Amino acid sequence: MATLETVDVTRFFGGLAAVSNVSFQVNQGEIVGLIGPNGAGKTTIFNLINNYFSPTSGDIVFQGEKITGLPTHEICKRGIARTFQVVKPFRRMSVLENIMTSAFLRYPKAEEAREKARWCLDYTDLLAYQDTLGRSLPLGQRKRLEIARALATEPKLLLLDETCAGLNPSELNEAIDIIRKINQDLGITIIIIEHHMKVIMSISHRIVVLHHGQKISEGTPQQVVSSPQVVEAYLGEKYAAG
Repeated sequence: MATLETVDVTRFFGGLAAVSNVSFQVNQGEIVGLIGPNGAGKTTIFNLINNYFSPTSGDIVFQGEKITGLPTHEICKRGIARTFQVVKPFRRMSVLENIMTSAFLRYPKAEEAREKARWCLDYTDLLAYQDTLGRSLPLGQRKRLEIARALATEPKLLLLDETCAGLNPSELNEAIDIIRKINQDLGITIIIIEHHMKVIMSISHRIVVLHHGQKISEGTPQQVVSSPQVVEAYLGEKYAAG
């Protein structure tokens, strides 16, 4: 049984179809890359999965149950967490307190939530910054804070939206290591939106490619980068030649 399945998902904004009849499955334990040009509909897919807004038509199925239209907090309780392109920590809260806000989903007592938050900090190499204000962290650490906040909800499926955007090469390698560790050690299934092909090619088991809101390719990284349609729409001939 697939962990997640989108079934002919479509979303219109006015007369524009941001996503049109997109279907794909994500199996337990996979890392699935979601790629495509800007405006292809990638983040819209994430927003539909966690019901930031609902599909115009089609369904989202999580662990065999339809979750289409459920409140976002209920979807999170069922085990789907996400990060966002633009990282916005609670500016007046410490890093620890930022993560505690997420941990309260599973741990209503403050001390239990604090313990879970510290574990997430340690797991993402942020424990030394637990008393730092969230707004004071540089970009690379704010990105890790976003992952730690999502982990605090104890997800079964983690949606990562451009987690590696803006990172320097060292931070990029650290991010790749953390994502692999989350998948391999914790067994969390991951869908990742990313423009860094180094990240996508190195960690994805499969890749789904969107263009103009439609799925144009799906397969292993090697299959996808060999697709003439994907090369033309997104990767470019230079990448294909390389």
